[in-house]
Amino acid sequence: MRAGYRGGLAAWTGFTLPSAAALVLFAYGAGELGGPAGIGLLHGLKLVAVAIVAQAVWGMTRTLCPDPERASIAVAAALIILFSGSSISQIAAILMGAIAGLWLCRAGPPTTTGHVTVPVSRTVGLAALAAFFLLLAGLPVPRGLVNAQGVALFEAFYRSGALVFGGGHVVLPLLREAFVTPGWVSDDAFLAGYGAAQAVPGPLFTFAAYLGAVVSPSPHGLSGATLGLIGIFLPGVLILMGTLPFWETFRKRAGAQAVMRGVNAAVVGLLGAGLYNPLWTSSVKTPGDFGIALVGFVLLTVWRAPPLVVVIISALGGIALAQAVS
Repeated sequence: MRAGYRGGLAAWTGFTLPSAAALVLFAYGAGELGGPAGIGLLHGLKLVAVAIVAQAVWGMTRTLCPDPERASIAVAAALIILFSGSSISQIAAILMGAIAGLWLCRAGPPTTTGHVTVPVSRTVGLAALAAFFLLLAGLPVPRGLVNAQGVALFEAFYRSGALVFGGGHVVLPLLREAFVTPGWVSDDAFLAGYGAAQAVPGPLFTFAAYLGAVVSPSPHGLSGATLGLIGIFLPGVLILMGTLPFWETFRKRAGAQAVMRGVNAAVVGLLGAGLYNPLWTSSVKTPGDFGIALVGFVLLTVWRAPPLVVVIISALGGIALAQAVS
């Protein structure tokens, strides 16, 4: 809005690079952590993720599911994910939310009026939407025909970024399905990196830089991190540019508003299911683990503590637990 396409690129670069650089450095250093202290530190970061996502579920439930209809949509979406967990089921849960929202969520506050001028033409918008859907549908084709890990890596990041609705935390189950299930990244490394992502500034999507750096086989390191950043952010950029020229008209339609209310409620269910599996099931094993996660949750929701403080406390708690066990 301020400086056109170059301004958008500058904003994305400035907003993304600090977090991405910090997470790539963590990816290189995490492999060197050993002994009780190192293991405890990584486990503490996994417990941070539990507290952070629990806070996100709590806050999003209050905002996006304030009535019985949307709460029911969230529960239905969570059940779909809990009993399946595949990327197809995640798409199905979002579609279910959209259909249910169109049926149940027409009552709501009116959209604020006012005209917004955007520096994107309808032609560019349509081209961006076409590119978004072509890449989403077309990238799996070369992945299946060419045994190239780079193509597979880019497609996994793009698909995860394209299917996210309602905030960065919702990408967790999508990325886990894409990277942990095929064995590219271990569950422990995945959750430790997700916890570390809470300690750095910038958008949560820069978690992709960490995953791209630690993924196996190659490309990884800086090449994988770059692929991850471009792949996960590109669909959001395309769909934003694609919808901007039409958003003024779209957002005033009662049916469109109802669909978005249903989709947002379904997103809460997706995140709630992700809180249970993989976060809770793989991280909270002992009363001490539950205690650290509970302290982090209370600090975030009641004391409004900065996430960095919670990361430090949880990491120290994980180290203390590991030292006690050893």
